Amino acid sequence: MTSKSIWEGSDLYEHSVNQLDRAIEIANLDRNVGERLKLPKRAMIVSIPIRLDDGAVHTFEGYRVQHNMTLGPTKGGIRFHEDVSLSEVAALSMLMTMKCSLVGLPLGGGKGGIKVNPNLLSRVEKQALTRRFTTEIHNIIGPTQDIPAPDVGTDGQIMAWMMDTYSQNHGFAVPGVVTGKPIEIGGSLGREESTGRGLVFCTTEATELLKVPLAPETTVAVQGFGKVGGVAAREMMELGTRVVAISDVSGGVYDPEGLDIEDCLTWVRRHKSLEGYEKGAKEAAKGGTKGGAKKDTKKGAKITKITNEELLELDVDILLPCALDNVITKENANRIKAKIIGEGANGPTSAEAHEILIQKNVYVIPDILANAGGVIVSYFEWVQDLQSLFWSAKQVNEQLKSIIVKAFHEVEGTSRKFNCDLRAGALVRAVDRLEKAMLWRGVFP
Repeated sequence: MTSKSIWEGSDLYEHSVNQLDRAIEIANLDRNVGERLKLPKRAMIVSIPIRLDDGAVHTFEGYRVQHNMTLGPTKGGIRFHEDVSLSEVAALSMLMTMKCSLVGLPLGGGKGGIKVNPNLLSRVEKQALTRRFTTEIHNIIGPTQDIPAPDVGTDGQIMAWMMDTYSQNHGFAVPGVVTGKPIEIGGSLGREESTGRGLVFCTTEATELLKVPLAPETTVAVQGFGKVGGVAAREMMELGTRVVAISDVSGGVYDPEGLDIEDCLTWVRRHKSLEGYEKGAKEAAKGGTKGGAKKDTKKGAKITKITNEELLELDVDILLPCALDNVITKENANRIKAKIIGEGANGPTSAEAHEILIQKNVYVIPDILANAGGVIVSYFEWVQDLQSLFWSAKQVNEQLKSIIVKAFHEVEGTSRKFNCDLRAGALVRAVDRLEKAMLWRGVFP
């Protein structure tokens, strides 16, 4: 049975395989290793029956894919989304393998998910779904086997329920079975901000390399003002750049004079989205909205509403797509004006769009490097749980910066060595490490 017949249906999976082939060709790596990396080591499909609040029993589909364990136990998120599929989860697990290898972690890639819209479930139903799913995959996860984490549609509460369910089955607390947990049960300081912070570390390295100043004349647009984009926007503003546009699922706001990101974050915490922010900022400037924007004659005075699509095409220096995959396509790539793109989301740029951007000399920091901060600090959390010794936020952030900046310059060096773009350089670097480890370990039996 071929890989296409098993995993067909996911453009992301086919794209991941194509990128793997390209990396192997560029660096003349072992093709047998490449063939082994095209298929996951293990995939589990489970049915998850739960009793809903109205008394009816509904069965959901769940998946857990472990792509590669050459470097260590697998690591990767659990997503709750109605479009989850086996092929999508398999593709994401492959990307996690590459990401862990790229930044030098002793981990492989895994991914999981449940085909469900979590917004339609009550807290009781969501807890039942999480606990039953954990029980179904119990035999293939664990601190030395496979360590899940939050992803789309899941959070620290979901991880707490997973950790508790696994622990109940073992008869004692096993905090290291998942990461992204609340601090009170073994979570790590700095974990929630880690992906956005890692993106900023990579972006600032790029600005230094390209001699783009971290100053108000440097403009930034951030698509996806959530856990990743919100942190990235705030830190880019604190570094001195002018964040002129942000957006979320409700749309975006634009101010050529620069947005007050702290005020935007306050608005989103209170209203759950950016919707209505331009009105609230104007009212606050007049002294009308409690806790809103500061009374500033510039900030908020020129705020206009824009779409997510319009944000991508703004005339800015730095663009950080931190929301969905496949938002930069062959249709809009020629209209992208940014000099630097940092991929905070997984797969925000299609293969065709990437080629267009490279032809335009846009500096694209690929997702497996740019958003690796999350898995790096997840690794820190796992280590802390195993040792029962916890780090300060300063230690976490210093170690995060050290690892991701080192990886950035290794990717830069690899791309120069093989005269290729950063995405290809990152994959070459990741596969090269996997190749060496896999050849040392050999094939069993």
